[in-house]
Amino acid sequence: MDLSDLVSPDAVIPTLKVQSKKQAIQALAEKAASLTGVPEREIFDTLLQRERLGSTGVGHGIAIPHGKLVTFDAIIGVFARLETPIEFESLDGEPVDLIFLLLASEGAGADHLKALARIARVFRNNQITSKLRETRDADAIYSVLTQDMASNAA
Repeated sequence: MDLSDLVSPDAVIPTLKVQSKKQAIQALAEKAASLTGVPEREIFDTLLQRERLGSTGVGHGIAIPHGKLVTFDAIIGVFARLETPIEFESLDGEPVDLIFLLLASEGAGADHLKALARIARVFRNNQITSKLRETRDADAIYSVLTQDMASNAA
């Protein structure tokens, strides 16, 4: 599974301006709703419910909020580079500035886990995260995400 299977060019937010974790999740839910047709509130509530189980801030300035939706039948991603890092209750205590939202159908099972693993593997690559932090153009960010994802496929 490549990142290009999960995220489209219009699912990239190059300079998201938010002050908090909740605002970030709200903005990502809004973007995901516009891409999927799933009500924003349903996405937002699903993501908050998942965050209550434990933060999806995985460390090194990266968060991968995710959730499964009953009314959805695909797997999609939304990527945001934050203008200013925010507190996200990350495992390492560091603020987050790169967020990859993943939404899947309730029945996605293994595909959802494969997608999460693929995203995590990409974001462990310091060259990729450095490029993403330096880039402010949506098309260029999409290119970094998808080209580097394909070249680092396992």
